[in-house]
Amino acid sequence: MAELLLSPLEMVFERLASAGIEKLARYAGILSEVKNWEVSLSMIKDLLDDASEKEITDKFVKGWLTRLQHLAYDIDDVLDDLATQAMHRELAGETGAITSKVRKLLPTCCTSFSVGIRMHDKLNSITTELQAIEKDRVARSLNKITGKVIKGPIIKNRQHETRFLGASNIIGRQGEKKAFLYKLLGDETCSQNFNIVPIVGMGGIGKTTLARLLYNETQVKDHFEIRAWVCVSDEFDIFKISNSIFQEVTKGHKVFVNLNSLQEDLQKELMGKRFLLVLDDVWSETRRDWDTLVSPFHVGAPGSKIMMTTRKEKLLKSLDYNNLNHLESLPYDDSLSLFSQHALGESNLDSHPMLKPYGEGIVKKCDGLPLALEAIGRLLKTKPSEEDWKVVLDSEIWMLKDEKEIVPALRLSYNDLDACLKKLFAYCSLFPKDYIFDKEELILLWMAEGFLHQTGAKKSTIEHVGHECFEELLSRSFFQQAPNKESAFVMHDLMNDLATYVAGDFFWRMENEVETDVRMDIEKYRHIYEYVGYKKFKAFEGAKNLRTFLAMPVRVNETGYEFFISNKTLGPIDAVGNAERIDKRQTRKDNENYET
Repeated sequence: MAELLLSPLEMVFERLASAGIEKLARYAGILSEVKNWEVSLSMIKDLLDDASEKEITDKFVKGWLTRLQHLAYDIDDVLDDLATQAMHRELAGETGAITSKVRKLLPTCCTSFSVGIRMHDKLNSITTELQAIEKDRVARSLNKITGKVIKGPIIKNRQHETRFLGASNIIGRQGEKKAFLYKLLGDETCSQNFNIVPIVGMGGIGKTTLARLLYNETQVKDHFEIRAWVCVSDEFDIFKISNSIFQEVTKGHKVFVNLNSLQEDLQKELMGKRFLLVLDDVWSETRRDWDTLVSPFHVGAPGSKIMMTTRKEKLLKSLDYNNLNHLESLPYDDSLSLFSQHALGESNLDSHPMLKPYGEGIVKKCDGLPLALEAIGRLLKTKPSEEDWKVVLDSEIWMLKDEKEIVPALRLSYNDLDACLKKLFAYCSLFPKDYIFDKEELILLWMAEGFLHQTGAKKSTIEHVGHECFEELLSRSFFQQAPNKESAFVMHDLMNDLATYVAGDFFWRMENEVETDVRMDIEKYRHIYEYVGYKKFKAFEGAKNLRTFLAMPVRVNETGYEFFISNKTLGPIDAVGNAERIDKRQTRKDNENYET
């Protein structure tokens, strides 16, 4: 949270220190307030390192940081209001008849003007809140930590590293692979011409990794005439899933107006052919929805298979799959081997006797969860010292109990990121679970938000900085390559949960029905992603502080529409898929900003 606060604070500091804002504040008669804010915020900024350490275990400090971040945004909004008032006065002066010779010699913005009652209320509110924040930091004993240097994005050299273990190097799943391969290639008869091959297990256990391994087996490719892979996730949208299957099967982009015509065409494509369909991350437990989805599949050739990865059993049991074999946690030896591969590029820790006891302790704390072992291993790959490994092993994060059930190893990996990368990752909480995104599109969104900055003497473009940041997050397992889509990426569900958790009050993904209490609370959010339908836009009536609105189409083929929302603080606004237009629009906005 403290690192996420740096960006809005630095933005406010830059504006408060500018000659233009000082001039406007002087002529508006509020220079003393603005200068007091600058001094107070400067003192508070020095406490962020201490707050960053204490917020892990102290919920009060986390709340204090949240209040401070809201305050930074509120100050920025007031400065916008101030500049806008001055600009309006200048424009009004240019269109009216100006007879004063003196007035002709001076810009309108440089003549005195007074702020209105509403502005005074905002100023008083900010000053009061700032004083309360200063008082509360004393109560929590927040102090300045000296000697710590704030750096830009730390990008490691990943040139000679690989993000994924090869198929032959997948650790600890050889037995499961053999058993599932037998089920996929078996030709047992079935009245509906297809069988379900379920892979059931908890999040992060490696269901998708195993499914991808099986899907890409040469024997499997040769056995099935048609193969398709679709991510399902929380919302079981039959039209969307069916459309994705059709596009995977045909490699085309035909547009359908209703489910009936879509399923008729899908049925024609599958007629008499042996197919393998992977439905990844199924959460639905409704038998009727399932029956509707699979209705076109009965025309396939005998021996067709649907491989389903899921954490849920209810739907499968309703389909008479009662003897389910759950994918279990990795045994200790396999866990140690997987961790060692990612941390040291070796099959064990034997050649590193000083690190071995710490590594063994860390592996035990990961409880055989492959995603946790991979993430913490990638973290320690950049930390070769004994002290670094000891710090990770002894971290109090392992002992935390929080209501969000965030995997401790993933939280440790996040905490190790520098401030810039934390901010970029938190922004991705706007994406729905299993949302497949394009690297270039995400970088453009980061650019449009103003999150990327050139650092140091190295002459790199902002876009190049974005590429480096993306690759760092990818190499650390915060992003993954999308199954069956080499040029696209996805966040694991547990990483998405982590992003949502660390984003706090400032990012909101509007996927589900908007409840009354959510509508009442929406005023606090600054960045919102709308995913499902237009009817939910009613909730935005209370979104007075919204800065970013991202929208994606309800149906796969709907693109290019625009949204218009009355909100003076709103920045990037467009449909996802048009990120380049967002960036260009933001660039124009930056170029047209009023200069004093």
